[in-house]
Amino acid sequence: MTNLITIRYLVNEVSEAVAFYTSNLDFQVKRQFGEQLAIMERDGVMLMLTGPKASGSWAMPDGTKPSPGASWNRFIIYVDDIESQVSRLKKNGVKFRNEILDGTGGKQILLLDPSGNIVELYEADPKFRDMY
Repeated sequence: MTNLITIRYLVNEVSEAVAFYTSNLDFQVKRQFGEQLAIMERDGVMLMLTGPKASGSWAMPDGTKPSPGASWNRFIIYVDDIESQVSRLKKNGVKFRNEILDGTGGKQILLLDPSGNIVELYEADPKFRDMY
């Protein structure tokens, strides 16, 4: 096993999520199992997109059912020019939760995948770029 960490996102429709992540965020499909599951990869990060009928979406013993977009957890994609990325994504119809925030360590914005899961784009301040 070469990748030790994989992120799992629950999605409403696997094909729709695959199209979103490949066309907007440069992920590549490693393997897809119909509408049950897709395994994506970008820069060594594995992203598992799990549909409603896949085992990763089954109810817990207490009856709690996981659902897409139900938390603020997210992964971060580091970019060099956040303004140009946001402009490109807006032209593609991508929805954002906020506008670009300029904080102490850099600029960030939250976008939503088609199921409401959050992805953060982050442009580090030049003085902190060696940390990322």
